[in-house]
Amino acid sequence: MYVNPLPDVDPRLNDRYLQLIQEHMAALDPIASGLRALPRVAQAFASTQAAWRFFRNQRVTLPKLVQPLIDRAQQAIPDACDAYALVVHDWSLLHYNNHPSKRDRVELSNSQALGYELLTSLVVSDRDGAPLAPVCQQLRAQAGIYSTRSERVLAERSQLDMLGPVLGHIEELDLGKRLVHIIDAEADSVAHYRRWAAKGWRFLVRADEARRVLFEGQESLLSAVATTLQTRRSFRQARQVDYRGEKVQQWVAEAAVVLHRAAAPQRRGQKRVRVPGRPLPLRLVVSELRRADGTVLARWLLLTNVPAEVTAATVALWYYWRRRVESYFKLLKGSGQQLEHWQQETGLAVLKRLLVASMACVMVWEIARSEGPEADKLRQALVRLSGRQMKRGNRSTSPALLAGLWVLLAMLEILKQYDLEELRRLAERARPTRGPCNTS
Repeated sequence: MYVNPLPDVDPRLNDRYLQLIQEHMAALDPIASGLRALPRVAQAFASTQAAWRFFRNQRVTLPKLVQPLIDRAQQAIPDACDAYALVVHDWSLLHYNNHPSKRDRVELSNSQALGYELLTSLVVSDRDGAPLAPVCQQLRAQAGIYSTRSERVLAERSQLDMLGPVLGHIEELDLGKRLVHIIDAEADSVAHYRRWAAKGWRFLVRADEARRVLFEGQESLLSAVATTLQTRRSFRQARQVDYRGEKVQQWVAEAAVVLHRAAAPQRRGQKRVRVPGRPLPLRLVVSELRRADGTVLARWLLLTNVPAEVTAATVALWYYWRRRVESYFKLLKGSGQQLEHWQQETGLAVLKRLLVASMACVMVWEIARSEGPEADKLRQALVRLSGRQMKRGNRSTSPALLAGLWVLLAMLEILKQYDLEELRRLAERARPTRGPCNTS
């Protein structure tokens, strides 16, 4: 599978980059979260030393490491997306409480939680929600913000004030489709809605039920608008979806609302100041996940400026696909790369390695969504090599494909060093057999 090279670096560094990607195509264990070197002639320690030199090399910058991921997204979007490319933005806390060697850790949720804060912008398909590639990542450490959009460390600001430049950067990447930025409730901010809309950016954000809007000329809470839609029987059954391992029905209703009140941005350590602004018309899409007996398991109040040509049912489905970024974090953490056990000693080194590991994830996603008999055969082989059991109805998972891919690559390296007959002889010596029975 072809990997786009790093821009403006010598061939030796690109060869090392390719090797590092292959060494991240493995599902790791928390107690063995370092590089998993392929069985080459050189010792595994040599790979560790080479990786250390690669991540410390000043020519290997964050913008250069993210460029192959951006290239991958640009190549995938024309085939994987219809009218829009969805960009899911989310934050994840990387906990390193027991890593005192990481001296640039920051306080996370409380004084006892230390580590880094990661912001990821992941492109997913508007057709089926398939993850394509992360195109921007930022990590907050003591020195400030390490970002793939800058070679210098950026000054720390509030989450949403830092998110705006990320949206603008991604808008300028020429990804080939119109973009819709999907963000969870952290982005429910009137000031930022107005700012993004003024720039012509499309967004889809989960809003607080206590937010006040104009609805049919009257000021109302969003929760009250949702209740009115329920009373009017405006909800329509859209589709069946999975929710926490359960098959449920998604019901959707829509209303036109206006954000009319002054904004009051909240920034750490600063007094809130009311900022008047023009009324902003938006679509309110209410999505409910219900059991067959009508029990509501989840309700999302979604504000968007996506045009009416995109139905409310589609908007609700797009937000449902926001969970793809959480699956990506899971693949980086407990189900694959064991990110929170890495031994790199700085936030910058962690982010550099994360970008290499992300390329391994992207290649697994490409295998997962590939079509045709050969692709099916490859997935089946990788799952068998992984040795993992699949849940009923699932033919493969990303962690299983990742684990199987490393076994396949290791097999290919071994075949370069031994012929088949020699491998058979070695296997016979190692294979357990039944010993003689003692009947006395």
